[in-house]
Order: sequence, then structure tokens, then C-alpha cells
Amino acid sequence: MNLSYFIAARYFRSKKKRNFITVLSTISMVGVAVGTMALVIVMSVFNGLEDLIREIFSSFDAELKVEATLGKSFEVSEDWLGGIRDIEGVAILTEVIEDNALLDYNGNQLVGTIKGVSDNFLDQNRFSQGYFWGDTTLGTDKRPAAILGRGVGFFLSVNLKDINIPLKVFYPKAPRSAASLDPSQLYSSDFLDPVAFFSVERQFDDEYIIAPLHFTRDLLNYGDRRTSLEIKVADGYSISDVQDRLKEHLGEEFSVKNTDQQHAGLLRTVKLEKLFVFLTLTFILAIASFNIFFSLSMLAIEKKKDIAVLKAMGAPDRLIQKIFLKQGALIAFSGALVGLVLGYLICLAQQYFGLVSLGISSAVVDSYPVKVVWSDFIWISISVIAITMLASWRPAHIASKVNTITEL
Repeated sequence: MNLSYFIAARYFRSKKKRNFITVLSTISMVGVAVGTMALVIVMSVFNGLEDLIREIFSSFDAELKVEATLGKSFEVSEDWLGGIRDIEGVAILTEVIEDNALLDYNGNQLVGTIKGVSDNFLDQNRFSQGYFWGDTTLGTDKRPAAILGRGVGFFLSVNLKDINIPLKVFYPKAPRSAASLDPSQLYSSDFLDPVAFFSVERQFDDEYIIAPLHFTRDLLNYGDRRTSLEIKVADGYSISDVQDRLKEHLGEEFSVKNTDQQHAGLLRTVKLEKLFVFLTLTFILAIASFNIFFSLSMLAIEKKKDIAVLKAMGAPDRLIQKIFLKQGALIAFSGALVGLVLGYLICLAQQYFGLVSLGISSAVVDSYPVKVVWSDFIWISISVIAITMLASWRPAHIASKVNTITEL
């Protein structure tokens, strides 16, 4: 009777231990799945934000921008501009004069940036993203008009329907005589008709107004000088190829930047944030994978006699290590596969149905943008493999060192 009780108690203790190991292995798999899913979702959100930034800036910036490497402006001529227009792949060339000026509307004043552009500025699909309301025109030679950023219009309290109140623009100039007391010699001024608002990004909305090139040229006294040239690439041509042709044609005196290079600092910041978030979540995934270490350690303790039998039958230490490494890989890869699939499905749902909203009524998009990049899946898989090998190696090493004589 006592022997039967002992056998039953030994059986139940062994069964509880096996159940505990099974539960621990399941928890390990779930932890890896959740961590992998979080990595996929967060990295996809950062990819979506990066693309959104590019789309927003492309509404205001040109596909290619030419600037002088030294100095604020450079001189142009019709023959020189014609040579740029003749470059293969150049569809539209817009001349730009950009400088700071004082804006005055009905007594409200603000220092902003006036951007004088050629008549073909709006032909480059400007303001395709964001919001635009009003007339898509820059007026006439006699009555030049301005398109204002929404923030500028708000600060100045501009009313587009009131055609009787113009926007006055002041620009400082060097006086003809240092002893002059006439304030009119210290600045030049002229009037614009505000006809539209645009809203792309706060950096532009709170600072810029768009005006005709001839108005800005005369007010700022730029003459044949320009601060930049903005170029739209023809359909069917690669932006990088046209950029290389322009660099070769213009030489080292000019820089030619694409949209990413025009905002390299901001995009670099987004990529760095993505990298640090990836490292942080990978660290959390590594902590979750400690359960693999504990479950394999418990398995090695429970299976000491079985390991001893295998070693007595001639199994080398390497075979024992492989068994436990494969057990850890099975747990981790099962969780990683589930996490990758769930993360991908959630990203698809967010992309098509907008499950999580930004909660900002004036935002350009209603929900968090996501973009699945398959290279992220590769890096996540590599991380899971590395973490699994680190978590499984120690228990596998311990299991391979079981003493056959002692256990048998």
C-alpha cells in the first residue's frame, strides 16, 4: 500500500512538472509572438510616417532644387536658363526669389518669408497634399496676388472675401545717404491681393506666402539674381538620373537636391528614432525570451535520466546540444511566425480601415499611416534567431554535461 502511494505520488509530481514546463513553453511562445508583433507594427508606423513626411513636403518642395553652393543668390540669363531647360528629363523650370519681409494686413504685422515664383509654379502639382482653398492664381502684372500659408493668414486675420484690404509687404534697403532722416529710404513696399490659403505643414503654413516673381524681383531689387531654381522631372524619367545630368551641367558652383536631401535632417531624425525603437523593442523581446531559458533549464533537469540513457547509448554531447537548441528554436520560431503574421494583418487592417485614429481634426490624414517593408521582417527574424540562440545555448550546454554514471 505504501509502495502504491509512493508510485502514485511520484507519477503526479512528474506530471505536474511536465505540465509546468508545457505552460512555461507556451508563455515563452506567446511572449515572443507579442514582441515580434509589436516590432512589426511599430516599424511599419515609422515607415508610414516617413512616407507621409515625403508626401507632405513634396506638395510644397520641388522634385529637384538648384542652389548656389556659396552665397545666397546667383545671376541668371535666358541663355543659361535655356541650357537647363534643354537637359533631357527637365519638364518645368521655375525661377525662385525667396527672402524675409514684413507683412502688414489691416494693422496686423508679421515677419514672414515671401517666395516669388514664375507663373509655372502651380504647374508642378503643388499643394496636391494638405488643404488649399481660394483662387489658384497669382494675379496679373498690374494687380499681383498672393497665396498665404494658413498660419500667416491666421496671425494677420486675413479675410479673403474683403477685396478692399490689400496685403502690404515691406523690405529693408540701404539708404542712399547715411545722414538721411527720411524713413521711406529705409525700406521699399508694395501691395498684394490675398486670394488663397494653403496648409501643408506647420513649418510652411506659419511662415510662407507665395507671390509672382516680377513682384518679388522689383520689391527686393534682385534684378537678374535668383535664390534657387525648382525643377519638375518629365514623366518616364528617373529623378536621380536627371539630378546627375544637372550636376554635371552646372558644375561644383551649384548644388542639386532632391526632396529627401532638402529635408535630410528631419528624415535622418525619423530613421534614428526608428532604429532606437527597434533596439528598445528588441531588448524587451530578449527579456521575454528569458522564459525560453527557464523552460529549457527545467526540461534539462527533468530529462537528466533520459539524457544519461542517450549518452550511455553513444550519443555525443553535440547531439544533446542540438536537441535542446532545436527545442528552443521551435518555441521561438513558432512565436515569431505567429507574431509576424498577426503584425502584418494588423498593419493591413490599419492601412485599409484606419483602426487607430490620430485624434486631430486638422491633420492631413485621419489615422496613423503604416507601410509594411519586407526588409523589416528580415531584420526582425535575424533578431529572433540571435536571441533564441543566446537563450538556448546555456541550457543546451548544461544538458550536454549530464554525468551518465551519477544519473544511472
